[in-house]
Amino acid sequence: MRVLALLLFPALLMAQSGRTSAVAGNGVPRMGGKPDLTGVWQGGSTIAGSWEEANRGFGVGGSGKDANAPALPSSNDRVGNGPPYNPEAAKKVLESYRIRGIDDPTGRCLPPGIPRANTLGLFPIQIVQTPRQVVILYEYMTIFRVIPLNAKHRDDVEPTYMGDSVGHWEGDTLVVDVTNFNDKTWLGGGTGNFHSEAMRITEKYTRIGKDRINYTAIIEDPKVFTKPWVVESSMMLREGTHLGEYVCVENNLDPGRYEEMIKNGVKFTRP
Repeated sequence: MRVLALLLFPALLMAQSGRTSAVAGNGVPRMGGKPDLTGVWQGGSTIAGSWEEANRGFGVGGSGKDANAPALPSSNDRVGNGPPYNPEAAKKVLESYRIRGIDDPTGRCLPPGIPRANTLGLFPIQIVQTPRQVVILYEYMTIFRVIPLNAKHRDDVEPTYMGDSVGHWEGDTLVVDVTNFNDKTWLGGGTGNFHSEAMRITEKYTRIGKDRINYTAIIEDPKVFTKPWVVESSMMLREGTHLGEYVCVENNLDPGRYEEMIKNGVKFTRP
């Protein structure tokens, strides 16, 4: 993945040479007067330190051998109440729960979508910021987002898993407007949390210190929600961490198992 990023964005990476070395009193590096979000981060965590320090013991990604190590909260612990589905949509969510989520799109190696990709703590996320755009690289599913700043959404964009993003700064907060989604991802925070193509998300990234970005996603979907759903999480700096290669389709046994279960009419009941 790291090699892929270098191949895709050489000009973007070279543009970082204009980054200033100014650091605010709270330890936040700045570029052109704005917080610099550049770095490798872990979503869904509040624990500072290296990847190894934050994920040992019983935390996400830990070995489970060190019972005294801090536990990493999962993304499900940080999204509060579930999406405010209308009655018809809630029935569809319940059906996914009844069959224990075997229809999860990521089980078929599809991109996780937003905000799920930002709150999943198992894999690192790299942010590369320049004065004109912000690029987010995800190790999970080997996906990326290019977010132009102070720009308009393109007119020729087809619906996609990760949507079309444009950003701007409001004070020290990067605000990203995301539209043009397909309806093939789950939102995270629970089994079957689907959405429609009408979904629109407003993301807010606020770097409150050297080690932490506060992340908020305001999700609107008039076709299935009765009101906006707000997801609040955080991203922690993981210095010394590099993105690795992620090939989901290799050795992925889930689709065959799911198809066999459905074919055989496996029944699921509530616990």
